[in-house]
Amino acid sequence: MSEYQYYEFAAIDRLLTRAEMAQLRAVSTRAEITPAGFVNHYEWGDLKADPVDWMRRYFDAFVYTANWCTCRLALRVPRATFRAAELKPFAAAHVLTIEASDAHWIIDWALDESENYDRFGMEDGSGWMRRLSPLRDELLRGDLRPLYLGWLAAAARGDLSEKALEPEVPLDLSGLSPPQEALVEFLEVDPDMLAAAMAGSASVPEVGAAQVDGIETWLTEWSHDETADIVKLIAQGRAHEAERQVRSRHATWLKARRSTSASSASRRSVAQLRTLAESASLARTEREAKEHAKQEKKQRQQREATLRRLMTGVEKHWAAIDAQAHRGNASGYEQAVRALVDLEQGYALTSSRKEFDRALRRFLVRHATRGALMRRLTEAGLWAG
Repeated sequence: MSEYQYYEFAAIDRLLTRAEMAQLRAVSTRAEITPAGFVNHYEWGDLKADPVDWMRRYFDAFVYTANWCTCRLALRVPRATFRAAELKPFAAAHVLTIEASDAHWIIDWALDESENYDRFGMEDGSGWMRRLSPLRDELLRGDLRPLYLGWLAAAARGDLSEKALEPEVPLDLSGLSPPQEALVEFLEVDPDMLAAAMAGSASVPEVGAAQVDGIETWLTEWSHDETADIVKLIAQGRAHEAERQVRSRHATWLKARRSTSASSASRRSVAQLRTLAESASLARTEREAKEHAKQEKKQRQQREATLRRLMTGVEKHWAAIDAQAHRGNASGYEQAVRALVDLEQGYALTSSRKEFDRALRRFLVRHATRGALMRRLTEAGLWAG
């Protein structure tokens, strides 16, 4: 099988200029290049550029997949979004790396050596950008859950010491957003480790009067120049950028006001999370077994109801089977045998197998010379010969 690699880059905050698009075109003559991004796949060869360098220079988001069971997501956010001390606890070699450029953080999630061969053999990489790029807006709003999920993926795969402590657990891990659920799928985060992590995450409190008053307090702290800068962005048609800046500033303000009790909450080691994951696995297995038994019971009841309805007009069904056998071809014989299997089960449910055998012998008086039919009956276990 040939190699397959998929590259997609997206420009979100600022569209590419014509000169920049020409620079990209010089690297690839057949890529799809627009002011908003670059898309190409390779079955032989590779991208003749460094994706991280392109992230520094041009793009805000990058998705990569390869059919040797590897995938990667990178997002670029302004340096003002996070302090280095906030990001450092989440970094995990080979899975979640964080690089600082002059003006941005480049956050890179990676999955190497997945064992889900079917997934990487079937998907072509398209679609992930649409599902994952909204994570960038979440990061700009100060949502740390995408970072924690990257750290957790590393812990689950054994890339961290058993004694390593988890970062501060973000709020509302049990209420992941659709993009965060996509990241879990993309990185193949172990579901039992995720369940263990969720146990240490508080839910988001409902918006109350105190929080509304808090926003009023925050607004009073804005300087005239800061307010003017936001209004200018809106007047220039850059409302989306203005909104992101406002949300980012508000998130930063909230983090600064976070109580010391919240930041000093007990942090668990990787070993403790594994122990909790084992318990979560047992609970999940038990739930799945109960659900499987419930579904089996439902299917059995539905099947029994179908067979009882079948037996209310049993002579009509024997006549239909006889007509199929009289066709004398493979299709007719196969339909006849499938119907006979249903009748056998119907007799067993409402009367007895012996009564079915007597009716079957009467049927075979007319069709015993049909060798192909008799062979199918024997293979189906309906006739011993």
